[in-house]
Amino acid sequence: MLKKKLIFDVGLHKGEDTRFYLQKGFNVVAFEANPWLIEQCRQRFSRQIDDGQLILVEGAVTDTIPADNNQKSIKFYRNLDDSAWGTVCENWAHRNEKLRTRNEVIEVPVIDFSKCLEQYGIPYYLKIDIEGMDTVCLKSLQKIEGRPSYISIESEKLSFEKLVAELDLFNSLGYTRFKAVQQSGISRRKEPVPAREGNQTAYQFEEGASGLFGKDLAGQWKNYDQILAEYKKIFYLYDHFGDFGKWRRKILGRIFREVASTLLQKPIPGWYDTHARHKSVKDDYE
Repeated sequence: MLKKKLIFDVGLHKGEDTRFYLQKGFNVVAFEANPWLIEQCRQRFSRQIDDGQLILVEGAVTDTIPADNNQKSIKFYRNLDDSAWGTVCENWAHRNEKLRTRNEVIEVPVIDFSKCLEQYGIPYYLKIDIEGMDTVCLKSLQKIEGRPSYISIESEKLSFEKLVAELDLFNSLGYTRFKAVQQSGISRRKEPVPAREGNQTAYQFEEGASGLFGKDLAGQWKNYDQILAEYKKIFYLYDHFGDFGKWRRKILGRIFREVASTLLQKPIPGWYDTHARHKSVKDDYE
């Protein structure tokens, strides 16, 4: 059953988003694999945990759970230079090492996400940002009845084919409206007045947060074809100026990126979250 006052924060990190959701008046179930971050958040949110407004789930969401459920732990690559880049995906860890960061391999508990949905209920909003495992959470929805009204994931930025597969998966789950939300400079975003989701907070976002969600997001919702066309333009910038872009390290490329970022008042290319709205939701603000 859908719980309209419940949010799942899958990829808690330091609690940048959970803090916002709690202040908005939502109950939160937050997932984090890094035990050091879990301990920080236990201290940061001790009152909300004691009050029952927040539940912390420690471990990694993964697609490697065997049928007999005997696997109790999995390797987790804890990034020593950027804690947001921790991952269970070995190829993601190697990619991050190419960006001159270091990893430490530890063992963390395995989480069966579909069982968590059954245990805690279907959230109104499902935020997912777990470095390579976002679509595992989406696929878990195929095993149960009910859908969150809104979902966001950190969208694929290296392979356009994988980006299309993400949108196709959303579509198969009944999500028909989308927004591509630039994540760089999130600390400058403000919630609308009046707020359409939960309490009015005048919240100051921390960099690294996912930001606004649902009816509070700016801009028009787009259909599948429209969001695909937008991502084609975004991927052109990724291919030329992204982490491994062909122009990123060339002098003219750096000059163009800096000038374009200044003129457009947003980072080029930055990175994006895909927000999806289920077909059952009626949005009066379109």
